[in-house]
Amino acid sequence: MAVEEPKNDADQILQQSVAKSEEPKNSGISDTSQQSVAKSDRAAGDELEALRAENEELIDTLQRVKAEFDNYRKRAARDQESLVARAGERIVKELLPVLDDLERALEAAESHEEAKLEEGVKLVHRQLEQILEREGLAPVETDGKFDPNVHEALLTQPSASDEGSVIEVLQKGYRLGDRVLRPARVVVAGPKEESASDGDPA
Repeated sequence: MAVEEPKNDADQILQQSVAKSEEPKNSGISDTSQQSVAKSDRAAGDELEALRAENEELIDTLQRVKAEFDNYRKRAARDQESLVARAGERIVKELLPVLDDLERALEAAESHEEAKLEEGVKLVHRQLEQILEREGLAPVETDGKFDPNVHEALLTQPSASDEGSVIEVLQKGYRLGDRVLRPARVVVAGPKEESASDGDPA
């Protein structure tokens, strides 16, 4: 039986060299990968902190804007109330002379001074009319055709006037600017009455 001869030194050196070349070389790659992951984590953390800071800044800005708007709304409401109060005060102040003249007219009535009473009433009416005109009050026109936008028909009756025209004003109407405060209450002309024939038909 043949005995296998032991390997020489050259074979052993060759085998060891091959074995070393086949060993995994992961140490260097592993360190580089870990460093890359760590760097990526730090970058993600920095970005997250930046987003949090930006979010907090936006929330703070929104809260300030909300507070400023609430203050503006309250200030505007106070200004509106003050404006209304001043407008009412101005009108009342203008009406005081009218009240004075009306009191004088009543005093004239108590003294049976009819001429002074009539003159006083006319003066009060004229003053009140002028004050209201300055505020934009104007009477509704009643000449011509009935207009349902500014007239209220209380009665329709036959008339020599054209059908649908206003023939009598029962209560004046008024505008304030472009708005109708009160429509004019009127009587409207209806169809004309047909005249009766003279004599009976044959």
